[in-house]
Amino acid sequence: MKYIGAHVSAAGGVENAPVRAEEIGATAFALFTKNQRQWKAKPLTEENITKFKQRVDERGFSMDAIMPHDSYLINLGHPEKEKLQKSRDAFLIELQRCEQLGIKLINFHPGSHLNKISEKECLARNAESINIALDQTEFVKAVIENTAGQGTNLGFRFEHLAEMIEQVDQKDRVGVCIDTAHAFAGGYDISTEEGFTETFRQFDEIVGFDKLLGMHLNDSKKEVGTRVDRHDSLGDGFIGWTPFEMIMKDERFDDIPLILETPNTDRWPEEIAKLKKLAGES
Repeated sequence: MKYIGAHVSAAGGVENAPVRAEEIGATAFALFTKNQRQWKAKPLTEENITKFKQRVDERGFSMDAIMPHDSYLINLGHPEKEKLQKSRDAFLIELQRCEQLGIKLINFHPGSHLNKISEKECLARNAESINIALDQTEFVKAVIENTAGQGTNLGFRFEHLAEMIEQVDQKDRVGVCIDTAHAFAGGYDISTEEGFTETFRQFDEIVGFDKLLGMHLNDSKKEVGTRVDRHDSLGDGFIGWTPFEMIMKDERFDDIPLILETPNTDRWPEEIAKLKKLAGES
């Protein structure tokens, strides 16, 4: 089946995220398990953990359909030793919080080289950072998100994702999340049937569908190849509805979280309902 949802607020406690996801008709959801704009966070309480698991179960969500995002402050490829360590410490905490909650996936952006080290060295630092975190956790999977390639961000080419995965020791605990707006801005024209088909042919050849653990479904305010990260509501941007229709009808995208990060949150119920209809699900 298709797990369809959005990145919902966890304000007031992570246990509120499943409630908000249900309210918009979601069968999947993303959240921040801590404030994404701060390095530190209060530890999860037993009440947070128990209520989260209880509400996930009561509302019929699968743990396979929940994909948190880590803090935007983290740069796992940072060129400076001290700041790299700070990011690695924060990333480990993100994985540990997921495991406390019983969540199987954690989504994150690969790091930026900041014009201080080579792309190759930055990709290697990302992989090393992932290895360090996985070695200290048990089951949560590290899900690398493709980027739009804005500034010095890496991960906008499928080859970047494949190179990082190749250097991760625990291959069964690493995969990718493809953000449609990022792919488009990064140069993959998925706005037509032909472009979508060719893009995911390349993806399968370079990365492999077995590594696709989630997606972010977003239209783009910017044109293809601009490498500018600006999300739009589905159908309102330069991508249009074509690829989202194709995703909903393609079994290769079954059983993974398909998460909206579109800017108009009031339209999430409408977008989710339309995606469900395209997938042939009520």
